[in-house]
Amino acid sequence: MAPQTPKHHTCCPPRTNPRSTPVSSSPLFKRTNTAFELCDIPGGTALIGTDHGLIPIDEESPGRYREIESFRMMQTAVTNAMFKDFIEDTGYKTDAQRFGWSFVFYDLLANQHKAIQSVAGSQWWYKVEGACWNKVAGPETEQEPLEDHPVVHVSWNDAKAFADWAGGRLPSEAEWEHAARGGLGDVLFPWGNQEPDDYEFQPCNIWQGKFPDKNTCTDGYSATAPAKSFKPNNYGLYNMCGNVWEWTSGRFKLNGRSTESKQHAKHYKGTKILKGGSYLCHKSYCFRYRIAARTGSTPDSTTTHQGFRLVFN
Repeated sequence: MAPQTPKHHTCCPPRTNPRSTPVSSSPLFKRTNTAFELCDIPGGTALIGTDHGLIPIDEESPGRYREIESFRMMQTAVTNAMFKDFIEDTGYKTDAQRFGWSFVFYDLLANQHKAIQSVAGSQWWYKVEGACWNKVAGPETEQEPLEDHPVVHVSWNDAKAFADWAGGRLPSEAEWEHAARGGLGDVLFPWGNQEPDDYEFQPCNIWQGKFPDKNTCTDGYSATAPAKSFKPNNYGLYNMCGNVWEWTSGRFKLNGRSTESKQHAKHYKGTKILKGGSYLCHKSYCFRYRIAARTGSTPDSTTTHQGFRLVFN
């Protein structure tokens, strides 16, 4: 099925048209004794969004508040090692494996992308046959996924299946933002309001340079970084912004107040919320590695910069 081009997002996840193949019915079971490193997140009044929104069509503002209970959140995104354990225990097949392809950023493909279908309007995304969680750039590459890096090419359906197996769940948008803020209130980033730059201040894994032509990799990474890298926030959570987009439980719903917003809302109908941005974000074109920023993608979409983490009650 032909990839669908995102009209309002450049680096953000491309998404598939809804696909009719049913979600995998592989048998799953709860695995409550798996050792995840968890951080205690206090309950209270959670801020969702901001009073200082920067992308109006995403309806980041105004800020609104919700009371939430305390919970525990994984210190990092789910890693390849964790996901491999899940696969080996259940025999689960991811959406990318069942459909036979996934979206790969062109810079990971070396010369092989010349013979692969690119996404119209977003030529840096390629539909790669055989790309999946353990073949990140497709079967033509021999590189094994790095165990301590976040798993990618995982859909919302895959993340939900992992959560069922682990005895956890995906966070709500309110829980994700509350945890990411680390008690700092209405700030831009998990560390405060100082913006990353291309030279000296690099507190997270995002793009440096001119997208998509040149990534200077000043932060040390051209793609994903280890899940436990850079400085954690006040709650002990790593990489809540940058590195990989993270699935949440909620639906990407917009009120569609303006004409542009109504078109935006229609485009994202039936999608799930992703938070945090990724290693492909840069302020010059996709300033969505902020806590209040958000995007949406269909539940079976998979890319090289989408991951997730779980929460536990």
